[in-house]
Amino acid sequence: MRRLLTALALLAAAVPSHAADVDGKSVFQKNCAACHMPNGKGIPGAFPALAGNTFVVGPAQDPATVLLKGRGGMPDFSQSLTDADIAAVLTYVRSSWGNKGGALTEPQVAALRNEVQAAHYTGGQLSNKH
Repeated sequence: MRRLLTALALLAAAVPSHAADVDGKSVFQKNCAACHMPNGKGIPGAFPALAGNTFVVGPAQDPATVLLKGRGGMPDFSQSLTDADIAAVLTYVRSSWGNKGGALTEPQVAALRNEVQAAHYTGGQLSNKH
């Protein structure tokens, strides 16, 4: 039994995170840029700027929760973005346009998704609620 657990642990460690394979800038362009603008400056009075936004570069779980649950006019992306997508796009946003926030990982987003009881990614065409 110990050998099996050791083998499973080694296998799990060898499996790469999908977040490393996801391009955060591409996820941003596809899902966020229409409202928050390609330069992250948003549209005053309608969509907040992400560039220089203290909320964006603050505790990583805060903007991640907004992506998973939505807030105000912001839709939730829980069913339309994978944990890897969310980690990649937030890592991109938190490190672009002069922002100096840290990276997020796919396991961090997965744990937060469970913590906030957000819906899981469905991958279906009808999953995109926005």
